[in-house]
Amino acid sequence: MRIIDITQPLGTGTAVWPGDQRFMLEWTLEQARGDSVNVAAVTMSVHTGTHTDGGFHVARNGTRAAELPLEAFIGSALVVDARRVELDEGILDDVDLSGITRVLFRTRDAIDPSVFPASFKSPTEGLARRLVEAGVRLVGSDAPSMDHVDSKTLDTHHVLVNAGVAVLENLVLSDVEPGVYTLIALPLKFTEADSSPVRAVLIEGKLEDR
Repeated sequence: MRIIDITQPLGTGTAVWPGDQRFMLEWTLEQARGDSVNVAAVTMSVHTGTHTDGGFHVARNGTRAAELPLEAFIGSALVVDARRVELDEGILDDVDLSGITRVLFRTRDAIDPSVFPASFKSPTEGLARRLVEAGVRLVGSDAPSMDHVDSKTLDTHHVLVNAGVAVLENLVLSDVEPGVYTLIALPLKFTEADSSPVRAVLIEGKLEDR
């Protein structure tokens, strides 16, 4: 069994959405200062690095991070290579979604977590609707957002969130070949936050969903 870590590292050099809270760390206790233990305190946006968007991110009555259904984040997932094609409905023409409830799109050749990409691909609203109609319960991407960087209406987010589809962003799929894997990407149980960082991994092989 091979476990593939598809999570961006979190640190002071991690890139964030322009204008968002950067990752900051301070030591509240340090053995070097004579304390008995080392204890770090972190300040960060919940959208830093690899994360899931809760419904409250885009809708006032949406789900908070702690309310997200955990079963959406564990199970078989199809990785689709979208590096050389548009991220629209046509990408599914040659994809068999039979029995697939989680889809991850690889859109880039490589990921540099310290650099926010100048441009990136995001699923069209039409693609989102087609995924919803196919019964997909989680959509992920190696891009920072499910919508264009300049979008104010966040149409793709709304289509997915309104249908109860979980969203994963900023995955690291650089070394992942297309195919079916087992995904584990659990959000933290933040009771008030709109979204949450995740530690996302793929395991080679398909886990039969229950």
